[in-house]
Amino acid sequence: MSDQTLKSVKSTLERGMNMKDEEKLYKRNGILYSTIMSPPENLDALKDLEAREDDVMLVAYPKCGCNWMVGVLKKVMTTCGYTVPELPPLIEFITPQIQKIVAEMPSRRLLATHLHPHDIPVSFKTNRTKMLVVFRNPKDTLVSYYHFMNKNPVLPNASWDKFFSDFMSGEVGWGSYFDHILAWEKHMDDPNVLMVTYEELKENLLDGVKKVADFFSFTLTDEQVKVIAEESTFSAMQKNPSYGKLAEIIFRKGEVGDWKNHFSEAQSKQMDEEFKKKLSGTRLGAKLKYEQYCQ
Repeated sequence: MSDQTLKSVKSTLERGMNMKDEEKLYKRNGILYSTIMSPPENLDALKDLEAREDDVMLVAYPKCGCNWMVGVLKKVMTTCGYTVPELPPLIEFITPQIQKIVAEMPSRRLLATHLHPHDIPVSFKTNRTKMLVVFRNPKDTLVSYYHFMNKNPVLPNASWDKFFSDFMSGEVGWGSYFDHILAWEKHMDDPNVLMVTYEELKENLLDGVKKVADFFSFTLTDEQVKVIAEESTFSAMQKNPSYGKLAEIIFRKGEVGDWKNHFSEAQSKQMDEEFKKKLSGTRLGAKLKYEQYCQ
C-alpha cells in the first residue's frame, strides 16, 4: 500500500472507533449496509457507473473469499502487463468523486462487489461484462463473518449467539446469504458468469487460477499459473506486507471446517434445516457440497 492509502485506511478505522455500534449500519431497501464504507451517496451514484465488456468483475457475498480472489486477479492482471490502481475494488465503497476517476481508467479494470445481483448496476448485464462469482459453505461463511465484524472497527460488535441469529434472518451487512445464493442460481447457465466455490479453490488453487484466467481471456504460461498459485495461498497473502494493518482484519484462518469450533449442536441443526429448506434441489446448492463440508 502507498502512504496515501495507508493514511486513508487509518482514518477510516479511526472514524469507526469513534462511532456507536448502532450507527455503523443503516438499512436501504430492506438491506443493511456499512454507514462508513457504503453511505447512501455511494449507492446512489452507482446507477451511473458504466460497465465495460472487458471489465474484470468479481462478485462474492461477504467472507466468501473476496479479498483472496482480488489478490489472485491482481496477480493475473499484472502478470499480463496491466496496471491495477490502488483503489477500493468494491464498487459500493467508491465515492462519487472516485467513480469519476474509475470512469476514466484505461481498460482493463478490476472491479468487485458484495452487492446482491439485483443491486449490481444494470450496465454490467447490458454490456455483457464477465463476472466471477465466489461462494463458500454457509457455516464457515458465518464464522468468518462473525470474527470480521468483531475485528473491524467500521462494523458493530456482536456476541456469537446474536450474530448467528442475525445471519440466519439476513439481518447482517449486504443481506441474506440465502437470498444471494438463490438469486445467482438463476444465472448458472449464463456464459458471462463463472461460479466457483471457496472450497474448490482451497482444494486445487492451481486449477482455480487457470480456470479464472481462461474465463477472463488472460493468457498465462503454466509456470506463471504456478507462481501465482504459490503466491496466493492463505499464508502467503496473510504475510504480504502490502496489506498493512488490514491483514489483521481481513485474514484470519482461511480454513475449511472451522465452523465445528463455534456451532452448538442446535445451531448446526438449524443451519442444516435452513439449507435444506432454501437450497435443496438447486444446482448451486449442490455445487457447495454441503454434506461434505457441513455435516
